[in-house]
Amino acid sequence: MTAQPTAPGDSRTALSGRVGELLFAAAVLSLGVTGFLAGAGIQTPPSASDIGPRAFPYLVSTLLVIVGTALIVQVMRGRTGDAEEGEDIDPTVRTDWAALAKLAGFLILHIFLIEPLGWPVAAAVLFFGVSWALGAASWIRSLVIGVVLALILQVGFAGLLGVSLPAGILEGVPFLNG
Repeated sequence: MTAQPTAPGDSRTALSGRVGELLFAAAVLSLGVTGFLAGAGIQTPPSASDIGPRAFPYLVSTLLVIVGTALIVQVMRGRTGDAEEGEDIDPTVRTDWAALAKLAGFLILHIFLIEPLGWPVAAAVLFFGVSWALGAASWIRSLVIGVVLALILQVGFAGLLGVSLPAGILEGVPFLNG
């Protein structure tokens, strides 16, 4: 199961595979530890049953810590996964940093737009931005689809499920409020 170097004497593939897998394992482990810390902050009401609201976060966190630790042990023992050999992977294609920056920018913009404009508008901007950043042919169609998706999700969560998403500038519309 060890990733083999691409050429004799070339250990870059094996080393990069090991570092990547260690980073992934450390991320899984740290996610589990973070879950424990977040779960400890959950206030348990006196009327809670034996299980309480902390049980599920603790269960998931325990599983993440176990899996993360097991992955670290496997990688340290030299049991790394094989490199991906999918037919649709072109190793000569470079990372499109411009598209990645656009995606990150629209995600950050979404975060800052939720409070003043509300979730439907912020989500429509996010959906449009992601579509545009990934190379959609028609920006008008992307905008319309973004607005429709945002409104469907707002109605689904606020109107049907009763989960309150901030309606923002659309606060007066009855079916958009939870």
